[in-house]
Amino acid sequence: MSIVKWSPMKELEEMRRDMERLFDEFFEPMRRRRWWGKPVAEGVIVPNIELMDRKDELIARIEIPGVDKKDIDLTITENTLTVKGEIKKQEETKEEDYYVSEIRYGSFSRTIPLPVEIDSDRAKASYKNGILEVVLPKKEEAKPKEIKVEVS
Repeated sequence: MSIVKWSPMKELEEMRRDMERLFDEFFEPMRRRRWWGKPVAEGVIVPNIELMDRKDELIARIEIPGVDKKDIDLTITENTLTVKGEIKKQEETKEEDYYVSEIRYGSFSRTIPLPVEIDSDRAKASYKNGILEVVLPKKEEAKPKEIKVEVS
């Protein structure tokens, strides 16, 4: 066994490579994306959402560009919102004709748990510029109530 001269620069270089590998694994796009602790498989389309609370209603915005509105299936229950659909490829192109292909095609589904009970009969949806907006009116008992306190 031979003696090797210790080099602090070599140690730092190894540490830098380990940190790069750690960050690459952590920030790896889509394959590492998680939804409530459950890993999402590679190639699965998961639309991004915004869920906002307005006084009497919830507003859900779902990002689904490239989807025709006739291909969107929306299901609303008292405490969940489910969006299903399909992103279809516009034309057939041979795989060898591509330089880069990052757009995902195929079916998607996303179920969003709602924090309050919803009156699904009065829900409305609109689709514009790749954003599906769903207005979900709260049930009467779920709406915040104001109580005035009189000071004596």
